Amino acid sequence: MRNDKSGPKSKTPKLPLFFKPLLWAYDFSSIDIEKDKKRIIVNTINYGQWKHWQWIVKNYGRKEVKQIIQNTPISEFRPSVLKLVSILLGIKNLKYASRSDKLKKARNFSET
Repeated sequence: MRNDKSGPKSKTPKLPLFFKPLLWAYDFSSIDIEKDKKRIIVNTINYGQWKHWQWIVKNYGRKEVKQIIQNTPISEFRPSVLKLVSILLGIKNLKYASRSDKLKKARNFSET
């Protein structure tokens, strides 16, 4: 009988190290693949290689990746990747955020 006192191991997978260059502005060791899902997906779409794209689809699912992209303002994506991601994931409509929406959000944030 084995006496393992280390407790249950974490079931949450870690983000592979090959994502580190895509998330240079963040503390990589503290990235949580669920809590930081949107940031991981957006940065992967903008700066990732094919292996990064495959990982996000495999781990989050095509439907979830597509939904996050559709609900993220188009201004968060580099123009050069929008056509490709639209074709690969079958996205017909992307979210546009007007300048006035951004200003309202900033104003409301500073008032709180």
